[in-house]
Amino acid sequence: MTIPTIIGAGLIVIGAGYGLGKIGSSAMDAIARQPEAAGKIQTAMIIIGALLEGLAFGALILGNN
Repeated sequence: MTIPTIIGAGLIVIGAGYGLGKIGSSAMDAIARQPEAAGKIQTAMIIIGALLEGLAFGALILGNN
């Protein structure tokens, strides 16, 4: 592994962690404002989180080739 690959992988992990934290924070704010919509908000949060993790794993795999 070269140094730029390691730096790129680190940036991917940091970006994915920040994104997941932002999603969770925004979802908690939305649920606090509208508790009756908690089910829809949680469903959207889980879908977006899964897509984000898939994107991060895909970028890590492509970065190692």
